[in-house]
Amino acid sequence: MIARRGTCCLLAVVLALCGAAAAAQTYPGRPIRMVVGFTPGGGTDIMARLLASKLPEVLGQPAVVENRPGAATNIANEMVARSAPDGYTLLVATSVVAINMALYKKLPYDTVRDFAPVSLFAESPNVVVVSNKLAARTLEELVAAARAKPGVLNYSSAGSGTSQHMSGELLKLRTGTDIVHVPFKGTAPSLTAVMGGDVDISFANIPAILQHVKAGRLRPLALSGDRRSELMPEVPTVAEAGVPGGTVGVWYGVLAPAATPREVVDTLSAAIVKIAHSSDMKQRLAEQGAEAVGSTPEAFGKLLREEVARWTEVVNAAGIKAD
Repeated sequence: MIARRGTCCLLAVVLALCGAAAAAQTYPGRPIRMVVGFTPGGGTDIMARLLASKLPEVLGQPAVVENRPGAATNIANEMVARSAPDGYTLLVATSVVAINMALYKKLPYDTVRDFAPVSLFAESPNVVVVSNKLAARTLEELVAAARAKPGVLNYSSAGSGTSQHMSGELLKLRTGTDIVHVPFKGTAPSLTAVMGGDVDISFANIPAILQHVKAGRLRPLALSGDRRSELMPEVPTVAEAGVPGGTVGVWYGVLAPAATPREVVDTLSAAIVKIAHSSDMKQRLAEQGAEAVGSTPEAFGKLLREEVARWTEVVNAAGIKAD
């Protein structure tokens, strides 16, 4: 009886594996759901919809964006992590998924263990901007002012745990300065406070600040990334300004549940790389102040692990607590 039961269990496992293999070979056979942990209209939502608009051309199936905002994206992250690993429910993630791993001591998922990296889709640098009431004209002058008056200057963010918040804390860590964090509920009020002179400094991506910079309401000092942006060629990188690794941009990538078959992951990754490298998509991303990437699952996985390690260092050094 025991032998027969063992044989039945083994047969069930074999059949399940065969079924998964067969499903992978015919993937995709129905619409793909792309989950976003933010409200419609934001940067991640825009990136998800750009990608979703092109996936049908490559994969032959519709891709539908589903917004599941809340709990600093943890609602969306957990939902995808717990979804069937069949390639039909994907997470369009940003650096927040790595930040959360460092920020929250008890998460219902593990960013590294519970997701299968598919591909890094695009990146967008954050820009260090200051109020016109501030005398600093360069990042070097800003750092000097912060060192001269510890705890006097302040910076705004779109909220605790956001990339803007982490950019501020990373800059403080790399320069040994004391700058006070002032969190807001969103990027718009965060930048409004700087334009009004109520806050000295902020960090935001190019689409959020470009019109304000052109209008003279914000002064850009430096941007993250390896090279300057074509939209703001006069603004140096943070490294050029004397602070290597002092701030960070936002990346957008696709994650699947951890046990998703490798064949499915490879199919998705190849599709995203093809889309990201197309001239049309490069142009559309450039208009959003972003740069197309398109990467292998291994390269994205390496980035994810590095991001978790980096933000763990920043969170621990700054003593940041989740609200």
